[in-house]
Amino acid sequence: MDIVIRPPNLEDQGAFLAGVHASRELHAAWVLPPDTARLFATYVQRNQQDNQLCFLVCLEDTGEIAGVVNASEIVGGCLKSCCLGFYALAPHAGTGAMSLGLAAVITRLFEHECLHRVEANIQPANQRSLALVQRVGFRREGFSPRYLKIAGRWCDHERWALLGDEWSGVPAQESTRARTAAVTPRRPAR
Repeated sequence: MDIVIRPPNLEDQGAFLAGVHASRELHAAWVLPPDTARLFATYVQRNQQDNQLCFLVCLEDTGEIAGVVNASEIVGGCLKSCCLGFYALAPHAGTGAMSLGLAAVITRLFEHECLHRVEANIQPANQRSLALVQRVGFRREGFSPRYLKIAGRWCDHERWALLGDEWSGVPAQESTRARTAAVTPRRPAR
């Protein structure tokens, strides 16, 4: 499987919303992705903010959207860090596309955005997301009670992180490849 990561654009609205609606059971209590035209337009606009980078993980051969990886709260200065959020879209969950996509985004954050640290906060019962961050090399740092408000309630999260000098990327398999679409970095080195 070959994947490409690229920023979302308004032309993705139909395919994105169809994928989100088909994935409601998959997302359940874990995430509330944009599910209307208005919310999707807001999501695309969010990618224009200096402290946000949003990526669609797409199958290279068909262009299908397999998932999403968002870097938010990007901070420079002494921290040089961000928080990651991610989710797969049905029917691509469990296919390996998100492992490749997450690895490609992390590589971009360390190499092009010059970050030092990426963090992912995951609800303890979300076994698929916990397995994904472990697979790409994150380590568990702690537990944050009532960390994020999701679907109207405050949810506990485990805190996982990865440092740039620890990152070696996901070992490439013969039949898989990930690449970043030609996207000019928006930010100067931090």
